[in-house]
Amino acid sequence: MATTTTRWHELAARILDGGAIDASDALAVLDSSDSELMDVVAAASRLRFQHFGNKVKVNYLVNLKSGLCPEDCFYCSQRLNSTAGILRYTWLNTEEAVTAAKAGIAAGASRVCLVASGTGPSNREVGKVSDIIEAIKSDTPGVEVCACLGALKDGQAEKLCASGADAYNHNLNTAESHYEEICTTHTYADREHTVSQAHGAGLSACSGFIAGMGESREQLVELAFDLRSKDVDSIPVNFLLPFDGTPLEGVDTLNPRDCLRILAMVRLVNPDTEIRMAAGRERHLGYLQGMGLYIANSLFLGDYLTSEGQPGGEDLQMIADAGLEILQMEHDGEAGAGETAHADAPAAAPAAPTPESGRQEKKVAIRTRGAGTSEPANA
Repeated sequence: MATTTTRWHELAARILDGGAIDASDALAVLDSSDSELMDVVAAASRLRFQHFGNKVKVNYLVNLKSGLCPEDCFYCSQRLNSTAGILRYTWLNTEEAVTAAKAGIAAGASRVCLVASGTGPSNREVGKVSDIIEAIKSDTPGVEVCACLGALKDGQAEKLCASGADAYNHNLNTAESHYEEICTTHTYADREHTVSQAHGAGLSACSGFIAGMGESREQLVELAFDLRSKDVDSIPVNFLLPFDGTPLEGVDTLNPRDCLRILAMVRLVNPDTEIRMAAGRERHLGYLQGMGLYIANSLFLGDYLTSEGQPGGEDLQMIADAGLEILQMEHDGEAGAGETAHADAPAAAPAAPTPESGRQEKKVAIRTRGAGTSEPANA
């Protein structure tokens, strides 16, 4: 009788041989027991390493306009009538946006994601973002730029592409069968249309979701297959941050093991697609974030749109501790996509610490509290 270990590795082998997972297999991944978890992760990891090697793509978010959104997405701190205590500001100017982008690039990001709240941009606002894209590309020609501005009007995707944008992000957010439970001011079909517009204009389509919003396991599977059918190039996997002052305040249904199962299921359904650990990973994956990188091949560095992430240095050390390497941006005559810059070659950004160098540099913290002292124990 086949063991569960054999089951998951046979599934991975079938996909590596050109086969495909079906919905029942995908649901079984989400229903797998804790005793099977490492086998599920290992099976998904085979696909991740087959298609992406040991590289991690580092992305950096720049929030061009925060809050002030007329949409009512129930999970969002920037939504209409949100009382979340977030930063609220109108558009950054080009210099401010470029300065913010350069901070992420200097830390190792090869893609900058320019995001603005709202239903969608006016043509004037698309012109503003196009100017920012051109300035970033002029400063750092090898960096990728992804725009995320909401629903697009005719011609706007083409304008962004002409300015040098490489990708457009518009998340589906949840399954079509669950969509009315998280938003009433626009539809799932509206989101599908924007993803299609981005593809049609020659932009790489980036579209993902938020787990933990009351959806069923079947709906997560439905969503993973829908993303596959749309042939998106990258899938950000977010885990709900239940902001105070939003309708989903206090909702907290995920645990770290389920988050790994979700990542694994998405990888098995979309074996050669960039999968990004996105917002909420620190809260929900916790100490298992590093393990998540054996499934996902991409992450956001540092902070998110309205919430703080762990320090960027910790992200880089987590990558190094996992024995992985940062994917370098393309440069003429230098390391290209999928390669790692050599130590004697000019690099686009400071190299991530290796596991060995990180431990050599990290001082041992001498205990100054607890037994033998007058300070409370760390317990």
